[in-house]
Amino acid sequence: MAHVPGLRSPYEKVGRLVYFGRMLDKIRLLAAGQLPAEYAANVGDSNALVFDARACRFLGVAHAELTARTLAGGTDEEILAWAHAHGTPRSDEECTMWNAYLSKLGWRDEVTPRLRMRQREYGLEGLPIETYFDLFDVDEGRPLRTAP
Repeated sequence: MAHVPGLRSPYEKVGRLVYFGRMLDKIRLLAAGQLPAEYAANVGDSNALVFDARACRFLGVAHAELTARTLAGGTDEEILAWAHAHGTPRSDEECTMWNAYLSKLGWRDEVTPRLRMRQREYGLEGLPIETYFDLFDVDEGRPLRTAP
């Protein structure tokens, strides 16, 4: 199990968005030298398939700019407001669709085989993990959520 102090569940929202707070946590933990190497490999937007890259594309901001803004300080809500102001404006409906998409990634889609591979690698076979969000939570010692 990979409990990482200070790293919240991807299900937790900041403003209207899931995952955003987790991405900020990863930025802060990496800067403090407290993010494990296996997590650090998935920080940023250089690999288009990682969650950070997907989130930055949705927001219309470069991860490097988001990192600089995050490390400059402020609350998560202030940083999200900055991202909305400097990136692509999103409606409530777009955020609702985004949350549904990201929170269900791995469930009967093109990345399901990779999710199952990770589940085996983490020794979590036999558990009712259906999405990457589920995998992250269970692997990090949080209970499996039964409803969004």
